[in-house]
Formats: sequence, C-alpha cells, structure tokens
Amino acid sequence: MFTEEKKNSQISQDSDNVYKPVDEIETSNFIKEIYKRNLPTEIVGTNTKNFIGNKLQCAKVLDLSRLSGIVEYLPEELYIKVKACTPISLIEESLEKNNQQLAFEPIDFGYLKDSKSNKGTAAGQLSCNFSGSRRFKVGSIRDHILGFRGVNGKGNIIKSGGTVVKNVTGYDLSKLVTGSFGTLTALTEITFKVLPKKDFISTLVIYLEDNKIISDLFDQLLSSSNEISGTVYMPIEPNNKNYTKNIEKIFKFNNLKSEEPFIAIRIEGSKKSIDERIQDISQELQTNKMKTSILDFYQSKLFWEKINNLELFSGTKNNLLRAVIPPATSLDLMKYLKNNFKYYIDWCGSLFWIEVLEEENIQIKEMKETIINLGGYLTIIKKSESLSSDIDLFTINDTRLLLSQKIKESFDPKKLLNPGKMYRGL
Repeated sequence: MFTEEKKNSQISQDSDNVYKPVDEIETSNFIKEIYKRNLPTEIVGTNTKNFIGNKLQCAKVLDLSRLSGIVEYLPEELYIKVKACTPISLIEESLEKNNQQLAFEPIDFGYLKDSKSNKGTAAGQLSCNFSGSRRFKVGSIRDHILGFRGVNGKGNIIKSGGTVVKNVTGYDLSKLVTGSFGTLTALTEITFKVLPKKDFISTLVIYLEDNKIISDLFDQLLSSSNEISGTVYMPIEPNNKNYTKNIEKIFKFNNLKSEEPFIAIRIEGSKKSIDERIQDISQELQTNKMKTSILDFYQSKLFWEKINNLELFSGTKNNLLRAVIPPATSLDLMKYLKNNFKYYIDWCGSLFWIEVLEEENIQIKEMKETIINLGGYLTIIKKSESLSSDIDLFTINDTRLLLSQKIKESFDPKKLLNPGKMYRGL
C-alpha cells in the first residue's frame, strides 16, 4: 500500500514515509499494514514533547495531528471527551467557560523546548504522565483518565473505561497506557475527568534555607488538615556562570522576595476559608518566628503557572532531570545537591527538577544511583548534546523491565510502535 497502492489509499500522505490519518479507521488500516510488513513506526502528534526519550529511527511515521476536536463535553457530568491530538489550550478554554479545570495541571514543556508556551495535546499529556504541583493532593494524570480509545500494534481498535467517574467495569487499561510514550497504542480518543475551579487562591511564602527545617515543614504540611494544594521550595541559584540566573526575573512579584530561598504554599477555596486556613497553617508551622509574605489571587495564579511551565529552565542547553523520591528522603537529596545545581522541589518534597551541566555524565550517573538508593527514580527529560549514550533516560529495575516486556508483547507483539522510545529493545 505504501508505494504501489498509494493511489487507492484513503490515508493522507505527505511523503512515502509520513502518514496523516483523519480518523480511527484510517489509523487502524495503517497499523494493520505495517504489522503485515514488519515496519517499525514512530507515532507523533504536534511534536511538543518529541525531545523526551530516545531518538527513534523508524521506517514510517504515523502523524496523528489531524485527530483533533472536542467529541463531547458535559459539564454537569464532570467529563470531557476529545480526539487524541486536541490541543490542551482548546480543552482549557472550553472548561474555563464553565469554571472547570483539568485538576492535574498539565505541564507546559513549551518553555523548555522553545522558550514559549505550548502545552501540546491531550494524547501528549497522557503519554508522558507528568503532572503539575497539585499532584500530591489530587493524583496524577492517570487518576483523571476515565477512558480512551486507540489502536494496538496489530491494528485492532481497543477501548477502556467509560464516561462516568464510578465506572469500575473490567481492567483499567488507562493506567497502563498513561505514561507509556506511545509504545503500547496509537491513541485516538481520550475522556478526562474535570473538576470545578476554586474561587480564590492565596500563597503563603516562608523565607528560609535550613534544609532540616525545610524537610520538617514538608512533613508537617503533608499531614496538615488544611487542604494545601501546592508546596514548592526554591533554593538560591548556584554561583556558576554555566547556569542561567533567572529566578528574580521570572518570579518578580510585589509580595515575593525572590532573591532569598523560600517555600511557597498554595491554599485554594473561598476567601473566608483561605484566610482561616492560612492562620491555622501559620500556627502549625509557628511562622511567627519566620519571615513570611502572602501572594494575593493574581500573584498566586501567575506564580503557579510559572512553576508548572518550568520557566526556570526555559531554553536550557543543559540536562534537565526529574527525580521522584519518598518525601521522607528529601533532606538526604538536598544535602547531596547542596548549592552545586540549579533545582527546585515540588510535590511537598517528593519531586525534584534538577538542571545538570552539559558534560557532567559521571555526575548524572552518580546522581541516578543516589536517587535509586533513596527509593526513587530518575528521568532525564531534556538531554544535552554531550550526554553519554550509555546513560538510560528512564529508570527501571529488572523486575519492572520484565513486566514491561510482557505488557509490550500483549499490546504490540512485533514491537513496531515507538520501539526503544523508553527502554532499549522495547
């Protein structure tokens, strides 16, 4: 079909190697064809996250960018069903009209890639499973997927889940597909759970740099009953000319002294409730002994957008690492990092975004080993041109690798979809 049968194909084709189906049926027909011919294929959308993961060398490219648009949105039922490559910006614009949101806070990798905003598509967000600051409160993206449709590696159309929050029928394949980077299925449709937006936002800022106190505060905030929806720590930037110093420029707010290290704590709800909870939190943490300030609604909204946009690392040529660890070990990792790296901490002590200089291959290997020993895992989100090819971009142990192989075989037995995107040989 790819050459001699091209005239009879209903699949739009930019070249002999790139195909742009307009619907699920065309996607299925294309994958059935590559399955017959054993042709490894790269799955792409709008390419906002194509720098994440291993580079692929495939015979064909399946471009799903034409599968775009809102299929169904029922605000009263708290869900929105969209085609796979529907822009997140369009989804959020539609939800905004009903004061609703994607509560997992989609990460904006546009600043990291091109120094400008671009949240990409629904399928791109699901495939990566990278959630924003509210993650420790409401769960990750996979907890907000009600269902999906897609095409597996044989060309069979599959579906999972439904359109109601309490649907528990059958196996939840959404949990497997989320975070699989297109290695299991070509997504065609996704149903998201949506939630109402809170009326107001405030941010309590505490200025301090003692790692032990910071770790203790994280622990107290995790066990607090005051419904905190975001907690980040921003340390002082390293005194190294190879790191761009931009904290003061990016976080330039009237009520924020960004030249000092600080913890920012987000509280959402009614204005009266926020005021009461800030008082409670202040008593819990004994902030009367600390230097503090408050960001109002507008400052808070912009502040957390900048956090979730990763603007601190905008356009960096260095390596950017994403480390997830048990919160109880955050003090150990802070001691390891010291002031030698540009980083910040999210998820109340569990998520570290760390920038490592271009040629620090040995340092990255040591850091990865340290994080694994702390019970966590490391993902190299953006790699420098000089990153050694023997460094795995994703962390996985032998047991999980074997399990991943079994899952891959069940979805894509010939290993044709995004082969090697996450792990070599898969």
